[in-house]
Amino acid sequence: MNVCKTAFTRLTAVLLHVKSTPLRYCHSSQLLTRHKDMRVKLLPALEDNYMYLLIDEDTKQCAVVDPVEPAKVQAALKEENVQLTTVLTTHHHWDHAGGNEKLIEAVGSKVVVGGDERIGALTRKVSHGDELKIGSLNVKCLYTPCHTSGHICYFVTGPSGSQPAVFTGDTLFVAGCGKFFEGTPGQMYTALVEILATLPPETKVYCGHEYTVSNFKFAATVEPNNSELTARMDLAQKQRNNKEPTIPSTIGDELSFNPFMRVREASVQQHTGQSDPVKVMGALRSAKDNFKAR
Repeated sequence: MNVCKTAFTRLTAVLLHVKSTPLRYCHSSQLLTRHKDMRVKLLPALEDNYMYLLIDEDTKQCAVVDPVEPAKVQAALKEENVQLTTVLTTHHHWDHAGGNEKLIEAVGSKVVVGGDERIGALTRKVSHGDELKIGSLNVKCLYTPCHTSGHICYFVTGPSGSQPAVFTGDTLFVAGCGKFFEGTPGQMYTALVEILATLPPETKVYCGHEYTVSNFKFAATVEPNNSELTARMDLAQKQRNNKEPTIPSTIGDELSFNPFMRVREASVQQHTGQSDPVKVMGALRSAKDNFKAR
């Protein structure tokens, strides 16, 4: 009787552990994108996050962007045979900065960059226009507060100056933008229209989440006659059906179909009933916050 009771107790404990342990699965395949001077390795994380290795082709030094799952980052570093020098953190939210301490514990002291004192293991606080090096790559910090008050995007160029990249965290998504948790429509207008939209149109955009299909569905309600949007929405749905990432897009792409970057367009203004671009931005965000994708 005691043996049965003990076995039952152990079985119950195992079942409770299984029930309380979240299921982990790969929401997307990994993706390696080659630029002229750099490689960018996309690493899916959590339910819909993306982390990135930014690799300098000349020196094989690299940075990691938002390493929320350190074990995956370590495996990728080994696979690519590169030297990690820097952690680039876009903002303080746990699903972006929550892996910093464990990664540093595992790989040793590194430069941890960010724009907010709330970022774990931070060693270098940066502001708008600050620059740093990853091997021969130049990283320019773009201060884009709104989603959080200390959000930083990272614009990267190599020696050739061609095929740049920007890591946008939760400020700019494919066909969308982040929620205004700690900021205002005016701040997001500055971030998207006055800062990110002025980057070279060929700049590849690497964002923090796989929200693309839902974003396109919302964008289609804003500009149903936008042919660029329709074509890319169909492609994104096919990619997601195959568990392929929809990232990267480009700044030029976003200017053609992202309503939050098109707040000065008559079609977007007409949809919101507003003519002031900042008010259009606020109206769009309010509508997206209440949008239920089907």
